[in-house]
Amino acid sequence: MSNANTQALSDAGVSIWLDDLSRERLTSGSLETLIKEKNVVGVTTNPSIFHAALQDGESYAAQVKELAAAGMDAEEAVFKITSDDVAAACDLFAPIYAASNGADGRVSIEVDPRLARKTAETIAEAKVLSEMVDRENVLIKIPATVEGLEAIAQTLAAGISVNVTLIFSLERYRAVINAFLTGLEAAKSNGHDISKLHSVASFFVSRVDTEVDARLNAIGTDAALALRGKAGVANARLAYQVYEESFTSERWNLLAAAGAHAQRPLWASTGVKDPALPDTLYVTELCAPNTVNTMPEKTLEATADHAEITGDAVSGTYEQANAVLDELAALGVGYNEVVDKLEVEGLDKFEAAWNELLTDLASSLKKAGN
Repeated sequence: MSNANTQALSDAGVSIWLDDLSRERLTSGSLETLIKEKNVVGVTTNPSIFHAALQDGESYAAQVKELAAAGMDAEEAVFKITSDDVAAACDLFAPIYAASNGADGRVSIEVDPRLARKTAETIAEAKVLSEMVDRENVLIKIPATVEGLEAIAQTLAAGISVNVTLIFSLERYRAVINAFLTGLEAAKSNGHDISKLHSVASFFVSRVDTEVDARLNAIGTDAALALRGKAGVANARLAYQVYEESFTSERWNLLAAAGAHAQRPLWASTGVKDPALPDTLYVTELCAPNTVNTMPEKTLEATADHAEITGDAVSGTYEQANAVLDELAALGVGYNEVVDKLEVEGLDKFEAAWNELLTDLASSLKKAGN
């Protein structure tokens, strides 16, 4: 029996994806329960999530011992372990994938974050990850850096579905959509069935509020303090406006006529960081058709418990959202400065988590080999 609130969100056109994956989730049946009871229809992962998962040594002990005996180093082992988890999750979601014509039932796996500024290496690893997981419903996550744009297009051109991650700015989002369209056009020219290709554009939300609100607190005026908790939602709503405008063009219509599916906006970083804000803020205020909301379990449980889902909360809010950004600019909170800083910090966080993951796994392999 589905939860009433998560069902209402699904009925409003929002796909709920869980922002978490681990071996324990798969073997215990907890992920299957969330599918049945909380309308979860996909999963996203990132280096931080896998690092946390691998802290549970017991779930991975047997495989680590096997990999140590096979002589694998930490980098080889981490790809084997994570791709196995993603493949198993893909199998679990296969019925949803089939029923949704490929839109949902998706599981994401990210390229090595150290490659975020390296186009050719990202393309190569995206192909390797796709082959390792070997499931049609996998999404390869590629960061939306300037260097990542060409990698996104080329990966799609190779017939591989992509989750574009770490988007903060509206300008970069427009570039991501262009890369998506370029990739589809090339895939079609390359003879791929573009009706099989899907993509989401992961627009990060709560980190915008964390950075902007810190600046507003430093300003300290009543006008500044009144804007706290508003930037993240305003920015995401304007991204949805970009989405609506971009997928009505003649360029898009030609691809749609050939069977292409629009790249859906995905709201990422939806766990509310500020306890003064409602814990379902980035769910209720960003409810809109044809979107994905990827939630940490805490946010999913809060949504199921007390979220008030009232349908589309985004369409028609663009003037108000622009006003928020204008007011921030008038106070000296520079939009470009904020989003540029967040991209650098996001990459740094993922790279740090990846390095910690490799260090911990190297230690586990060494112990298992003794």
